[in-house]
Amino acid sequence: MANEIWIVPFIGQGHLFPLMELCKQLASRNFKAVFVISSNLSSSVPSSLRQFPLVQIAEIPDEIPPPSSSGSSPLPQPGSGPPRPHHDRHNQMGVGLEKLLSTRYDNPDSATPVCAVLDIMTGWTAEVFKKFGIPTVAFFTSGACSAAMEYAMWKAQPLDIKSGETRLLPGLPKEMALTLSDLKQHSRGPPLPIHGGSPPPGAGAGFPPPGPPPSGHSDGLPPPLGPGVDFPPPGPPPPFEGPGQKRMGPPKPGGRPPWLDEADRSIALMINTCDDLERPFIEYLAKQIGKPVWGVGPLLPEQYWKSDGSILRDGKLRTSNRRSNISEDEVIEWLDSKSNGSVLYVSFGSEVGPTVEEFTILAEALEASNRPFIWAVQSGSGRPPGPPSKGEEGYFPHGLDGRVGKRGLIIHGWAPQLLILSHPSTGGFLSHCGWNSTVEAIGRGVPFLAWPIRGDQHHDAKLVVSFLKVGYLISDDISEKIKKEEIVKGIEKLMGDEDMKQRAVRLSAKFEHGFPTSSVAALDAFRDFVDQKAA
Repeated sequence: MANEIWIVPFIGQGHLFPLMELCKQLASRNFKAVFVISSNLSSSVPSSLRQFPLVQIAEIPDEIPPPSSSGSSPLPQPGSGPPRPHHDRHNQMGVGLEKLLSTRYDNPDSATPVCAVLDIMTGWTAEVFKKFGIPTVAFFTSGACSAAMEYAMWKAQPLDIKSGETRLLPGLPKEMALTLSDLKQHSRGPPLPIHGGSPPPGAGAGFPPPGPPPSGHSDGLPPPLGPGVDFPPPGPPPPFEGPGQKRMGPPKPGGRPPWLDEADRSIALMINTCDDLERPFIEYLAKQIGKPVWGVGPLLPEQYWKSDGSILRDGKLRTSNRRSNISEDEVIEWLDSKSNGSVLYVSFGSEVGPTVEEFTILAEALEASNRPFIWAVQSGSGRPPGPPSKGEEGYFPHGLDGRVGKRGLIIHGWAPQLLILSHPSTGGFLSHCGWNSTVEAIGRGVPFLAWPIRGDQHHDAKLVVSFLKVGYLISDDISEKIKKEEIVKGIEKLMGDEDMKQRAVRLSAKFEHGFPTSSVAALDAFRDFVDQKAA
């Protein structure tokens, strides 16, 4: 019987998609991969995943009622404090997870998991697995650079960088030296909510308020995992008490990275990256954490790795319930009408983006640039985080399509990003540098005009611009208001730089033979590690 590994993702496509691919990778190594999700995410799981013999979908019933149509929330009971939907959902998820595990534990014919892989945004579930003696591995859906930079900035205290000064971070490449602009960038952006320990999807890891490290370790780190350390023995679990409240705030330069708590609870770390892109950062984290750190990605659809030089169709690769004003065939027809490398693709993902004012400036810049462009505008763009106010729909560039004519294609809603990035007419990507978007574009040789908004996006942008050298920043100081002239200048600089485009193509060549060999080796090493410990 194949050993079981349970995989617990966070909500949001940027978290679900990579961990679905991890399930397939583990199944191909003769593990039974149990993908644990809330039942309200069931429609996000493509039928192709359910067809893998060694992949099982375990659904936890979602019983928390949605907010009423009027937008009001149930009144709290006296003395109970304000409503805590995230905390309630975490409690429910924890109780449901414990029920699933208890069923396995009580049934002598059922195997208990040898290990659980937990998205770091669901780190609180580690307490549930701990009760059953099941070891956990922390999984980063973002890259190694962002985690390494957070850690190195924390260790480099105090961060008193002056204007014009640079600060090398010991152990990291010199290209990642900090400037005052870097620190100011991380102080910008909308706040994260207060809830049970995890930022909203796409928010990045975030930083808690600075404070002393946990007692017992002077540097806040767990002791290194020695060769004699084994899995904890299983035993009857105590009742689930639910996750505690944890205040999350906007990222603060030099704050203690919250993922260290997950590293402390875990036997190893997995990161959605590979040596070809981030070897120095993977090695840095392994040295600092003192536990195995594996780059096992980028965890993109299998067809992505088999379609070098051909156009990908997102609709055939990923399940999406999102609506769009345009079909994939219409996008292809429009791109086919443009010359190779001439089109700028503009997208900020589905979670965070510029403000309404900044979107207005961007629209003016795209109109003034005279370059062909595709702009994917999500519903609710420009709104602050949280429930929308009555009648608040977000930004949309009404009238821009009429002014730019066939030079521009404005997509309202979901955009087939893999299709656009894989089309030869696409020559640049104005992006927030979310990690999935970043690796998708790198693999297709598309250079960046980086406009990070918050969280790990700033580190991803620095990786792209300073270390990999396949992009430019939208502005020298992103912490300040972005000007129309800067955007126009950035577009011209990127789209007219043939050397930059060639560097991007050379970097993508590392992926032309398929899924990275270093990540194959890392997944094999993980398999051997788990098999050895479970023996």
